[in-house]
Amino acid sequence: MPQTEPAHKPLRIAAVADLHVKENGSQSYRELFSEISSKADVLVMAGDLTDLGKPKEAELLAADLRSCTIPVVGVLGNHDYECGSIEEVKTILKDAGVHLLEGQAVEIGGVGFAGVKGFAGGFGRHMLGSFGEPAIKAMVAESVEESMRLENALRQVRSHRAMVVLHYAPIPETVAGEPEAIYPFLGSSRLAETIDRFPVSAVVHGHAHRGTYEGRTPGGAPVYNVAAHIEKPTGRPYALLEL
Repeated sequence: MPQTEPAHKPLRIAAVADLHVKENGSQSYRELFSEISSKADVLVMAGDLTDLGKPKEAELLAADLRSCTIPVVGVLGNHDYECGSIEEVKTILKDAGVHLLEGQAVEIGGVGFAGVKGFAGGFGRHMLGSFGEPAIKAMVAESVEESMRLENALRQVRSHRAMVVLHYAPIPETVAGEPEAIYPFLGSSRLAETIDRFPVSAVVHGHAHRGTYEGRTPGGAPVYNVAAHIEKPTGRPYALLEL
């Protein structure tokens, strides 16, 4: 008789981005993380975990994460780099148990999570090309490098289900609502081109606070803007996805 694939237990994933934890501790996420722990199997945080990339902010987030009783996967955002203390921030978050992805993958509950921060560059035929001044070429090179890191992460995935975790958007549809003039700074189609070379079940990102919740890559992979400010079907700051 032909072999059949084993049935996979669905994995419930809570995804949120742009928490922007501030040094003054003006907002605690302990209750939110506790709530998420009762509703999901994994928490995914899609960048801008801190407001200015200060170690104190990362320490406050780490303290709040003590109320989270499920595995946590995350990527960094542009705000996490602001103060030049990124290595300290990464160490604090990793010590708190966060699976921080920078071109790597981790498997939890039969789902492979592949993540990078991503970068700017624009979308479609308006994507910035490597031409002209060295500063422009450096910007494009960074965008290409992040896409290559994502490709390396996706090559590490061995499970049949995969989620891509980004901060920057891979498609323009989920940044719709932001001023069109800043679209090139919100993401890059290079990320979507990489995603569509692999069997990806879902993509989450943040960064576009006034964007749109849902879209798809040209290849059909569902994309969700999970910035805390975006209205979601849950009515809460986080999205709930099942893979």
